[in-house]
Amino acid sequence: MKLLRLAIAAAFAMAWAAPAAAQRYTATQHGDVIDLADATNQMMVSVVWSMSNAWRIRVKGKDLVRTAATLGDFQSRPGLSGMPLLAPFANRLDDTAFYANGKKYNFDLELGNVRGPIPSTGYVNGSKAWQLVEFNADQKSASVTCKLDFYKNPQYMKQFPFAHTITMTYRVADGALEVRTRLDNLSTEAMPVVIGYHPIFELPDGNRNDWTVSVDARTHWIEIPQRLPTGETQPIENFFNADREAIALKNYGLIDDVFTDLIRDADGRATMTLRYNGKEVQTVLGPKYRTVLLWSPPLGGGGGRGGGAGAPAPAAGPFAVDPAKGVRTAPAAVIPASNAAAAGARQGVTASAQQDRGFIAFEPMVAVTNALNLAQKGLYKDLQSIPPGGSWEESFWIRTRGY
Repeated sequence: MKLLRLAIAAAFAMAWAAPAAAQRYTATQHGDVIDLADATNQMMVSVVWSMSNAWRIRVKGKDLVRTAATLGDFQSRPGLSGMPLLAPFANRLDDTAFYANGKKYNFDLELGNVRGPIPSTGYVNGSKAWQLVEFNADQKSASVTCKLDFYKNPQYMKQFPFAHTITMTYRVADGALEVRTRLDNLSTEAMPVVIGYHPIFELPDGNRNDWTVSVDARTHWIEIPQRLPTGETQPIENFFNADREAIALKNYGLIDDVFTDLIRDADGRATMTLRYNGKEVQTVLGPKYRTVLLWSPPLGGGGGRGGGAGAPAPAAGPFAVDPAKGVRTAPAAVIPASNAAAAGARQGVTASAQQDRGFIAFEPMVAVTNALNLAQKGLYKDLQSIPPGGSWEESFWIRTRGY
C-alpha cells in the first residue's frame, strides 16, 4: 500500500512538471515587446505592441522580413522595416486630396503627416499610441492584440475625417503567422477601406538574382512613371512575359506594380510565394484583400519609391492618369546587357560579404493604388466601405516551407 501511495505521488509530481517543459506556444512580454513562439516549428514573432508592428519574424533563427539592427533603431526610425500598417490609405494618391462618398477632402500639408505632391503610405506607421489589449498562449496558438483609437488624434482626423478604431491581432499557430485587422467605423458616414501592409521579404540563401516568385493574380494595372495606375489593365503574363508561377526576378528591373483578380483556393485565399533552393516564404491573402503590390528593385539599382522609372515627379498634382494624356510605363525592364556581367558576378558573393542581397515586398492591399480617386473617376469598381456603426475584418498569413 505504501509503495502504491509513493507511485501515485510520483505520478502527480511528473504531471505537474511536464506541461512547462512541453509547452508548444508561449507569449512573453519584455517591456514594449511581446514574443510569440511556436517551439515545434521554431517560429518567433516579436511584436512592438506600442507600435503594433512585428519588428522581427524568424524561423529557425532566420529572419523573414527586413528590420533595423536594434530594437532601439526600429523604435526611433521604423521606416518600412518589420511589417508596417499603411493606413488610412496604402501607397500613392495622385493629388494632395482624396474623394470619399462623392466629396473631396483636401489634405492640410502644414501638419506634416501627409506630404505632396504624391501622398504615400498613409501616416500611422511609427505611431506609438497603440494600446495593449491582451496577449496569451494556449495549446493551439500564441497571440497579441493591440488597438489604435484613430478618432482620438486630431491630426489624424484632420486628414481623414472618419472616426474609427483599428484593432490588430498577431497570432502564431501551426508554423504560420496570422495578421488579423479589424476596423470599426464610428462615424456617421460610410468609411472607405484602402489600407495595406508592407512586409519586405528575403530568403536566407542566394540573392534577388537567384530567387523566383509565384503570384496568384491574373491582372496587372498599367502605370504612369510616377507609379500611379491609369485604369488600363493587361494580363499578368504580358507584364512579366513569363508564366506567373515561375517569375525569375533577375530578368526584371524595378517592379513596383499592383495586381488584381486574385486566384483563390477553396477558402478564398490567394498565395504569393518567394522561393529558392528548396526554401519558400509565402504570403496568403484573405478574400477582402483584393490587391497585391509587388515591389523589388534590381540589385545595385536602388529601391526608392519616389518617381520611379527614372522619371522625376511633377512639382504638383493632380497627375494625368488618363492614358490619352499620361505616359504609360513599359513592363518592368529586362536588365540591360551592360549590367548582366555585374549582376552575375554578384551572385558569387557570399551573404556575409554582400551588403544588399535584394528583396521583394508582397504587399497585401484592400484596393489598388490611388483607389479613392480612381473610384471617383469611374476607373475602379471594387472599392470597399464600412457603413456607419459597422466593421471590416480580414487576415493575411505568412508561412514557410523548407526551413
